[in-house]
Amino acid sequence: MAEAAMAREILIEIYLAFFKAVFALFKWLPLQEKVTFVVSFKANPLAVYKEMERLNFPGKVVFLCKGNCYRSVKNAVKEKVYRIESNHLFHELAGIYHLATSKAIIVDNYYGFLAAASFKKGVECIQIWHAAGAVKTFGLKDKTIRNRSKRALKRFKKVYRQFHKVVVGSEEFGKIFQEAFQLSEANILPTGVPRTDFFYDRERHEEIRKDFYRKYPELKGKKIVLYAPTYRDYEEERALSLDVGRLYERWKGEYALLIRLHPSVQDRLDFDDYKGFAYDFSRYPEINDLLVIADYLVSDYSSVPFEYAILEKPMVFFPYDLEKYERERGLWKKYEELVPGPIVRSTEELIACIENDSFDREKIRAFKETWNAYSQGFSSRNLVLYLSDSLALPQVQKRGMETTPL
Repeated sequence: MAEAAMAREILIEIYLAFFKAVFALFKWLPLQEKVTFVVSFKANPLAVYKEMERLNFPGKVVFLCKGNCYRSVKNAVKEKVYRIESNHLFHELAGIYHLATSKAIIVDNYYGFLAAASFKKGVECIQIWHAAGAVKTFGLKDKTIRNRSKRALKRFKKVYRQFHKVVVGSEEFGKIFQEAFQLSEANILPTGVPRTDFFYDRERHEEIRKDFYRKYPELKGKKIVLYAPTYRDYEEERALSLDVGRLYERWKGEYALLIRLHPSVQDRLDFDDYKGFAYDFSRYPEINDLLVIADYLVSDYSSVPFEYAILEKPMVFFPYDLEKYERERGLWKKYEELVPGPIVRSTEELIACIENDSFDREKIRAFKETWNAYSQGFSSRNLVLYLSDSLALPQVQKRGMETTPL
């Protein structure tokens, strides 16, 4: 194990040395009025991009994509799209070129290569993250980094210091980012979270419902329960913790259970015995569509409830491994203080909770207002206008940040 970790660190250092050398060469070129997105999760970057199109943003836009989001981003935008941290040398060189010559870099995750990027004066690196809130710890507060080397910890801190601004939807999340990345309040950008704009678009919701029930007419009229557990790196092969057979026995005909596992989980769910009741939606393209359809959300440590709360619909929390998860990953607060709904530890408790309507709507509303105070339906617009100011592009109409929905 130690040898594997050491080998990994050596490979990372070799890659960073390559990145640093190439970046230094491209840095001799002049900066352009260009925004480069670095993408692992498409929702936030694409929300910003669509608003750029709507406002006729005059700057150049480029996308650097990591992993599986390359294809979906390429299909969604008109701009140049490259792979980053891949074995495609041309894409890698093109990516470093754009990072070295852009006035604004927008990232949505941790990217180790930022530790080797020495941006020119006047360049701004903006972290837009991939969630509207957090239950589990991350960054320098993530308990799993205890096992990493001093060299790795030094690299993490270098990356976090590159974030000139971090986009947030609330004061609460701003405080978390300050802890996680060792930043100051001056680094916090309260534009709201771009991906949350979707949850205020009622017309789009109607279109989604019509399209969904065209595809799944057998679900029309049923109460939809969406189970969306978070990823556990110690459970890639774990069986489902809910007793689907018991739920089927109790709810068939009246309810439908949609299960959305994290993309990293390799299990394929077999629901042949529960046709018309249980559905595996793990590979359904848009979880946001499922949140619109669902009457109830069942989750645990996921960030999904922070966005679902905007819809003010009931949520149940099923942290079946709470003690283990808290010990190994860490939580920002006591679980009971974090979540806005009933906590259940078994399938029977879940059944009782939903059937008895054991939900506090005021608590859900308060949760929404706490975590989405700045996310009011124009977060993408706010960020685009901020970028326009940052790049000094007079063609985009300058307005103050919006705080009330359209």
